[in-house]
Amino acid sequence: MEWQQLEYFQKLANIQHMTRAAELLSISQPALSRSIARLEDELGVPLFERQGRSIILNRYGAMFLKRVNNIMQEYQDGLHEIQELVDPNRGEVSLGFLHTLGTNVVPDLIRLFRKEFPDIHFQLIQNHTHTQLKQLKSGELDLSLLAAMEVEKPIQWTELWRDELYLIVPIYHPLAMKKSIALKELADESFILLKKGYALRITVDEIFEKVGITPKITFVGDEVGTVAGFVANGLGFSLLPDGEEINPRKIAKIHISDVKCERIIGMAWAEGRYLSPAAKQFQKFILDFFEARKKAVKEHK
Repeated sequence: MEWQQLEYFQKLANIQHMTRAAELLSISQPALSRSIARLEDELGVPLFERQGRSIILNRYGAMFLKRVNNIMQEYQDGLHEIQELVDPNRGEVSLGFLHTLGTNVVPDLIRLFRKEFPDIHFQLIQNHTHTQLKQLKSGELDLSLLAAMEVEKPIQWTELWRDELYLIVPIYHPLAMKKSIALKELADESFILLKKGYALRITVDEIFEKVGITPKITFVGDEVGTVAGFVANGLGFSLLPDGEEINPRKIAKIHISDVKCERIIGMAWAEGRYLSPAAKQFQKFILDFFEARKKAVKEHK
């Protein structure tokens, strides 16, 4: 059995189309067919069901594919480990983060980091908290920037910073002149929030619950920018962290006085799982960055 046979089998198993798989492998279709036939002869079982021009992975093929995927992953991991040991300033970091952090926080961190480590690259994944936790456990992600949560081993989470959440209203609304307001005063107002499942939505729901309000929700959105845009056009209020989406020419932000209104953001990783030198460099950079920021804030006070 040759390594090339495993590569060809994996590609065909994923594509399940002989012609397209051959094109992607840059070989002829007969050459691919011969390679698969030799592999089946060595294993002593067929791996595909052939129905006319269609080729479908059978149960033997599905079982073998799991093993081949593991072999290929182990090979890639070994290759990466060796390359990174030779040069720890190179490599790739797989970083997950909440949708609401994609406007400025994550781009700023990566921009500053790459000034020091220009040859380290990133694979970026925006997703919900629960999905990112699964991706950390599976090894698909190295690090994640997530809201405060209850985590179970092997996941580790450490706080990085806190954002105040403000009531945001259209700039022309009578409340826009206020410096602060009690959330209880807004029980009859309409709100625009992110969809359920988003970390910020979970936090906002908990805040409303603390003051005993069930908000009237008129619209829900996928992005903070969408929510802010609806607010700017007078379609409701919202609770959001300060950011580039809060255009001061269109939106006013007001401090909430009767309940602690904030979100807590931290970094998560899977304890015991291999972290490349590049990922460790970025992990340390993040911890140092936010520790320095906390000290600067204390000194300013």
